[in-house]
Amino acid sequence: MGHSHDHHRHGSNNKSALKWAFFLIASFMIVEVIGGILTNSLALMSDTGHMLSDAAALGLSYAAMTLGEKAASSKKTYGYKRFEILAAFINGITLIAISVYIFFEAYQRLMNPPEVVSTGMLVISTLGLVVNIAAAFILMRGDKDENLNVRSAFLHVLGDLLGSVGAILAALLILFFGWNIADPIASIIVAVLIIISGYRVARDSVHILMEGAPSNIDSDNVKEKLLSLHEVQSVHDLHIWSITSDFPAISCHLVVKESEDEQMVLSKAKKMLHDEFELHHVTIQIDKEGIAGCETCN
Repeated sequence: MGHSHDHHRHGSNNKSALKWAFFLIASFMIVEVIGGILTNSLALMSDTGHMLSDAAALGLSYAAMTLGEKAASSKKTYGYKRFEILAAFINGITLIAISVYIFFEAYQRLMNPPEVVSTGMLVISTLGLVVNIAAAFILMRGDKDENLNVRSAFLHVLGDLLGSVGAILAALLILFFGWNIADPIASIIVAVLIIISGYRVARDSVHILMEGAPSNIDSDNVKEKLLSLHEVQSVHDLHIWSITSDFPAISCHLVVKESEDEQMVLSKAKKMLHDEFELHHVTIQIDKEGIAGCETCN
């Protein structure tokens, strides 16, 4: 019972964290767009591109969580929980696309460094840094280690924070040394960071969408533990997957001797899976050894 209460508390924490971070980033993004155009800085504009994807990511993640709370129906028996993973996947792909665009723009500017208004760039990128630090702190209140959706939003903001640092450094180099080339170089560094985090989020969400076993649960280990119950003769059709990032599920067949009490074996196996692996969503079929039909269990 404590588990579902815990789940609910995390959920509402995550939702409010995403909502506030979204408002913060979206409002500052407008300032940065205007600033990027006025100062002619690619580092600022690439940061804006990133902030746009941030705002979209946070908005999408928030929508995903709200949708995820919708009750299950006879058509969608798990409800909409998977939508969170789809949102994380879209976020990851967007990050990769944005970084490719920044690389392209930066290449053009390296060939022909334009004039950049560095004081304006410095002021706006410093403001950007403050906003990103605030957004990162807000998201850290959510469970970014457990929830892939919050983690993808947090990585967006972190990449953004580094983008602001890059823009500040570039502005200082232009201001003091007249190195206009610092602007595209700063944006390339940001693009590399964005592409790495985008790849990771996309990879993790694809793993879940492909029904991969959660990274913190070793299926061989689960099988061994089930076989260590002395009533269990063999384990078949063992499947472990995730519905969404903090909702693992397992199903399997356990073959027991004819004399065993099925209900007793069932509750023993469920308790072990709950205590050792924190698996709460468990579906187990008990098959009696030697009973017709059990030859097909494997």
